[in-house]
Amino acid sequence: MSPPAVVDRTLNRRIAGLALPALVVLAAEPLYVLVDTAVVGHLGRVPLAAVAVGGTVMSLAVWFGTLMAYGTTGRAARRFGAGDRTAAVAEGVQASWLALTTGVLLIVFVQIFADPLCRALASDPQAAGAAADWLRIAVLGAPGLLLAAAGNGWMRGVQDTRRPLWFVLGANVLSAALCPLLVYPAGWGLTGSAAANVAAQSVSGALFLWAIARERAPLRPVPAVIGNQLLLGRDLLLRGAAFQACWFSATAVAARFGVAAVGAHQIALQLWFFAALALDAVAIAAQSLVGAALGAGDERSARAVARRVTVVGGVAGVAFAVLAAAGAGVIPGIFTGDRSVHDQAAVVWPWFVGMLPFAGVVYALDGVMIGAGDVGYLRTMTLVGAVGGFLPLIWLAYAFDWGLPGIWAGLALFTLVRLVALLIRWRGPRWVVLGASR
Repeated sequence: MSPPAVVDRTLNRRIAGLALPALVVLAAEPLYVLVDTAVVGHLGRVPLAAVAVGGTVMSLAVWFGTLMAYGTTGRAARRFGAGDRTAAVAEGVQASWLALTTGVLLIVFVQIFADPLCRALASDPQAAGAAADWLRIAVLGAPGLLLAAAGNGWMRGVQDTRRPLWFVLGANVLSAALCPLLVYPAGWGLTGSAAANVAAQSVSGALFLWAIARERAPLRPVPAVIGNQLLLGRDLLLRGAAFQACWFSATAVAARFGVAAVGAHQIALQLWFFAALALDAVAIAAQSLVGAALGAGDERSARAVARRVTVVGGVAGVAFAVLAAAGAGVIPGIFTGDRSVHDQAAVVWPWFVGMLPFAGVVYALDGVMIGAGDVGYLRTMTLVGAVGGFLPLIWLAYAFDWGLPGIWAGLALFTLVRLVALLIRWRGPRWVVLGASR
């Protein structure tokens, strides 16, 4: 038997080997959004507000992508852990068909409903109109975005996080270079931002299609398997719906406090998404390693991974908080020169920084439970946090004119409820179910 110190080092290397490439993949998309926000922010307050509103609607595609990636990772990892790589890849094939279908449906939906959706989220008519124009172009990248999510899911399940790194990073570097060129020298303005977004997502999706074709797995759609994925993803779907209700409501309430408030909210929220997805790199490692360990019938290894990622997630959250606190006086200026937006951002910043250490633990434990297939519990606790915490508080903030602090206090309560619920579950036995399927 290996000494505990050797086992610890081996586990650390396995976590790092999966988490570090996943970190780049997870950070690439929100980093591009931050670049896009900075480029558009210098066009003025109305374009910045338009991207805030349009980006909130586009988060529907991200929501579906998260469902596909996380659901596919858990299913593929269990099959991979049980020694059946072919079955793990087959999960990716069917998830890719689901991604294409969903992407096309999203395009049709947004082309029809862009105007009423943006008017509902933005009180300023000019910002609503600009958001709808941006959204109709940006949604054309939805199929590529969802294909990339499905591809990331099955590749993480077979513990391959290196190829996704190059696929996603290359596409987003291309788009980050295109965005300022199309917005300014080409003179496309806000349209250039949307076109660059579509370019990144389409290239990334094509690369993941190429990767799955190289596996030589049967590529025909199997409706029964897709149906099973939809049924098993039901809890993730409902969990994601709770998040979407929170983000939509937060943006809608922030917009009613004025253009400067919604601009500052957009900056802080995109930084929050960036930090959360970066912290989620540890959760990706947990999904893959926990799923594989449970698929192989190894409860001890699954629990060891769960303990380790909880510690690593907390440490990473503290590190992000330190960096955010140090940049409080500098970071908002990167996105816009408008002093009224800076003043609103200063109000939000203490909430943003204070939540990061707790978020690190929450996202790590989310990964453990998703890898274990315990998404029913995640669904319930997320709904409790949203319906009982976040949503009532931000609508009270609107009713009593509490401004952005009320909105971000709601987000803090949402995070706290999930933290307590996950720690209780982590300490118990009910998430540990052995075998190739749950």
